[in-house]
Amino acid sequence: MLPFRRIHCPTDFSEPSYKALKAANEFALHFCATLVLVHVVPLVINIPTSADFYSPLDLLKAEADAKKALQEVVEKRVSEKLRIRTKVVTGNPADEIVKIADDENANIIVIATHGLTGWRRLIFGSVAEKVVRLAPCPVLTIQSQPKED
Repeated sequence: MLPFRRIHCPTDFSEPSYKALKAANEFALHFCATLVLVHVVPLVINIPTSADFYSPLDLLKAEADAKKALQEVVEKRVSEKLRIRTKVVTGNPADEIVKIADDENANIIVIATHGLTGWRRLIFGSVAEKVVRLAPCPVLTIQSQPKED
């Protein structure tokens, strides 16, 4: 398992995912590993008042926007000393994260938890939880908010 050579870090461009990216960046620097930054464009637009699906043109635009946003994240939040790859795919986020990690022989996945509770968790599920259950490699979860004592 050690040393890590391929560290995968999914992002949804949220602050919690940037906390996970910071940890993944530190791991990659320590192990001289390749950091693979992944974004999954979901097939369903997750807007609380809507369960609409992307049209094919909207999906192409969403993928292009995600590629541009990933590049900006790399420029602003990833050490220049690292080997970095970015990957944008479309589908169910948890399933795609696991598939990419399996296909590319990831040594570890570093993923944020968003702390959804109640009805939102029941409806949307937990991407991190599903990744932990299905991943072909160890998963390091980074808590989005510190626990209160």
